[in-house]
Amino acid sequence: MVATSGTAVPRRGIVGWMFFDWAAQPFFTVVTTFIFGPYFVSRMASDPAAGQAAWGYGVAAAGFVIAILSPVLGSIADQTGRRKPWIGAFAILKIVSLAMLWYAAPGSSLVWVLLFFCLATVAAEFSIVFNDSMMPRLVSTAEIGRVSNIAWGLGYLGGMIALIFVVVFLAASPQTGLTIAGLSPLFGLDPATGEDARATGPLAALWYGVFILPMLLFTPDGARGLALRPAIGAGLRELGATFSEARSRIGIMRFLVSRMIYQDGVNALLALGGGFAAAMFGWSITELGIYGIMLNVVAIFGCLAASRLDTMLGSKWVVIASLVLLNIATVGIVSTGPGFTLFGLIGFDTADSGGMFGTAAEKAYVLYGMLIGIAFGPVQASSRSYLARSVSVGEAGRYFGLYALAGRATSFLAPFMVASVTALANSPRLGMAMILIFLGLGMLILFGTPYPADTPKEPTLDVPPAPVIR
Repeated sequence: MVATSGTAVPRRGIVGWMFFDWAAQPFFTVVTTFIFGPYFVSRMASDPAAGQAAWGYGVAAAGFVIAILSPVLGSIADQTGRRKPWIGAFAILKIVSLAMLWYAAPGSSLVWVLLFFCLATVAAEFSIVFNDSMMPRLVSTAEIGRVSNIAWGLGYLGGMIALIFVVVFLAASPQTGLTIAGLSPLFGLDPATGEDARATGPLAALWYGVFILPMLLFTPDGARGLALRPAIGAGLRELGATFSEARSRIGIMRFLVSRMIYQDGVNALLALGGGFAAAMFGWSITELGIYGIMLNVVAIFGCLAASRLDTMLGSKWVVIASLVLLNIATVGIVSTGPGFTLFGLIGFDTADSGGMFGTAAEKAYVLYGMLIGIAFGPVQASSRSYLARSVSVGEAGRYFGLYALAGRATSFLAPFMVASVTALANSPRLGMAMILIFLGLGMLILFGTPYPADTPKEPTLDVPPAPVIR
C-alpha cells in the first residue's frame, strides 16, 4: 500500500498498526466500561451515587492530565521522529497500573484504586496519540477512512473476546459460585470478594502486552530526528507556533472545537454507562458482561458498515449520523427506569420473567444500548480519518496532539458535571442527562464545519522529513 507520504508500506506494517486497536480495546471494554467500572461503582463505594461520583471524578482527573500533556507530547514526537519508543514506554506504565487493580478488594481505599486506574487511562490515551499520528505515514488518503474503521472494529472484536472470556470463565454468581456456563471460575476466583471483577486488570494488562507486539515489531516508524533533550525544547516552541497557526486554519479549529465537545460526551457515556445500569437494575457482572458482548457485536458491524460509508459519503456524515444515534440512545437511557421508559410516557409491567434482563424496562435499556453499540465506534474512527484527511504527513504529530487535546481538553468536564449533579441531586439519572448537552452541541457545530477541515499542507515549521519505507 502507498501511504499519503508517497512511500510503500508492507501489508504486515498496516496489519500491525491495526492490531494496536485490538490490543488496546479490552482495557476500555472490561475495565472502564463493563466489568471493573461497574464493580467499583456498585460494590466499592458506600452507595451507588457515591460510587458514580467518585468514578466520575477519577475519569475527570485522568482527562485533565491527558488534555494538558497530549499536545506537548505530540509536538515532541514530531521532533524525535519516532513514535514506537513512546508507545513502548507508556505500555510499561499501563501494564503495571492495570496489574495493581487486582488488589482493589471491597473496603480498599478508593483513592489509590482511582490513582492506578487514572495512570492506566493516561498511558492508554497517550499511546493512542502516537499511534493515530502514524496513520498518514502508512495509509493513502483514499483508504484512511476504511482502514481506520476496520481497525476500530478489530478493536471491538478483541474487546468482545476478552469480555466473553470474563463472562464464561471468570465471572461467577455469588449465589451459585458458577459462571454462566455452569463452570467454576478459573484460578479459584471468589466472586464474594470481587476477584472476578478485579481480575480484569491483570487480564487487560496481559492482553495488551502480548498483542501490541505486532505493531512494535512490524509497523515502520518515522525517521530518527532530534535527541530527546533538544526535541523537548523544539517541540515546545513548535507547539506554540502550532497554536498560532491553527487559529488561522478556521476549518480545523472548528472541527477540533466540535470534537472537543462531542467526544467529552462520548467518553462520559462509555465510562459511566455500565455503572449507571448496574446501579439502576442491580445487574450482576454476568449480566453486565452479556450486555457488553451484545454492544460489541453490534459495534463490529457498525464499524464495518462505516468503513464503506466513510469512503462513499465522507467522514463528516458518518460522524453526524453516529451523533444522532448517540443522542437518541442517551435520551432513552436516562428516561428509563424500573417500570417505565421515555420519562413515564410508556409504562411497563414490573414483573420479572426470570433470567437475564427479565423486566420490560431492562429490555428497553438494552435496546437503547444497541444504538450506542452501532454508533460509538464510527463516531471515533471517522473522526480520526476526518483529521487525517485534513493534515499532511509532516504536521500529523502536532495536529493529532491537538486532536487528543480536543478529545480531552474538557474531558474532565462531562464526568465532573455528571458526578456533581449526581451528588447534589442524589440522582444518577439526572447526572447522566448532562451528557446530552455535550453530544448535542458538538453535533450542531460540526454541521457548519467544512470537510476536509482544511487543505493538507506541509508546514514551514522545523519538522523532520517523512521516512522512506520499503
